[in-house]
Amino acid sequence: MKATKIRFDRFLYLFFVSLVYIFLLTPLVIVVIAAFNSGKYLAFPPEGFSLKWFKNFFQSQPFMDALKVSLKLGVLTMICVTILGTTAALYVVRHAKKWKNFLRLTMISPLLLPAILTGIALLVFYYIIGIGTRTFLGLLMGHVLITLPYAFLNVYSSLYNFNRSLEEAARSLGASQLKTFFRITLPLIKPGVISGAMIAFIVSFDQFPISLLLKGVGRTTLPCQLFDYILWDFDPTAAAVSTVSIAITLGVVLLTEKLVGLDSLRW
Repeated sequence: MKATKIRFDRFLYLFFVSLVYIFLLTPLVIVVIAAFNSGKYLAFPPEGFSLKWFKNFFQSQPFMDALKVSLKLGVLTMICVTILGTTAALYVVRHAKKWKNFLRLTMISPLLLPAILTGIALLVFYYIIGIGTRTFLGLLMGHVLITLPYAFLNVYSSLYNFNRSLEEAARSLGASQLKTFFRITLPLIKPGVISGAMIAFIVSFDQFPISLLLKGVGRTTLPCQLFDYILWDFDPTAAAVSTVSIAITLGVVLLTEKLVGLDSLRW
């Protein structure tokens, strides 16, 4: 009787997990299939198979410019938040005392507000300090702000139960503090650093509200360009753009697996 109940509970668990995966993945699958539609309009099921909408995307100068902006912005955001998030996590975990909880909540506060409100706040802030509201620097700062919590939380988790005896052993053998960090600390917290950087790039690349409010002329990101496109055209080019975006995101994950292995991202 007990074994039957265990099997039934396991069946329910797998059933609901499968439903969640189906719910999350079905829209993506539909978009990818619709990108190969030979019809003139974005529809599902497709009328036939064709690659002309991908050709239309890669031959579109506005889309190519937007793709370059998104990739450049994503890489710069990833670099900035990795450095800032790692530094902040080290300070909060090891040096902050009575201010530890306050600083931790401050670092993750961008996650508590909708991105559209953060974008409006940045617009007002940029206007007040006079740095310009439509510059690439302003756009980069917005993306860094919205993605910094991901890098901070991942490194913070890696450091929270960190065994510092290895660092103490290295220091006792004559290693400098800087050398100890790069030879001992950084390799051990690598999973948190890598996962934070990867998530930051993906969030930045797909970020829409912040980019919509802070973009300037010639600095349109791919999500914003796609939004402008579907306002006037409803052909499968939109699905092709989405498919390329999905492929880039998947490529980041596969590249991480190739370089360091996703097993290192498990806790």
